Parts: sequence; C-alpha cells; structure tokens
Amino acid sequence: MTPTPVGVTLFGMFGLGAWELIIILAIVVLLFGARRLPEIGSGIGKAIKNFKAGISGKDEIDVTPEKEEVTDGKPPS
Repeated sequence: MTPTPVGVTLFGMFGLGAWELIIILAIVVLLFGARRLPEIGSGIGKAIKNFKAGISGKDEIDVTPEKEEVTDGKPPS
C-alpha cells in the first residue's frame, strides 16, 4: 500500500485539481483585482467567525449601561 500525497487527497475531496484551482484564482484576480483580495479575504474570515459564534450559541456580554430613572430632577441617592 503506497501512501497518497496530501495534495491529492485535499483536491480530490472537492473534485478539483491543481489546474482548476489556479484557473479559479486567476479569474478571481481578474474580476476583483489584486488590491481588493486582502479585503475580500478578511471579510470572508469575519463572516465565518461570526457564523461560528452564532452557531455555538454563546451570547456576547452586553456592556450597554443601564438607564437610571430620574423622576424629580435630582440624582438618585
């Protein structure tokens, strides 16, 4: 039994080879330009992070200060 190279397993999982990924990357660079690729990457990363946080069910801590009711114009004691 010969070990399979890691690249073959990774690309084979999605049915894409190295050439297909290179062509897709070239099309993305042509459409958006090289300057916008980091912005797109960080946007996708933030979206994935927010999605995972939403799925996990952990709520963020609410740091909004509570409103104090003032009825007679004097601060509460």
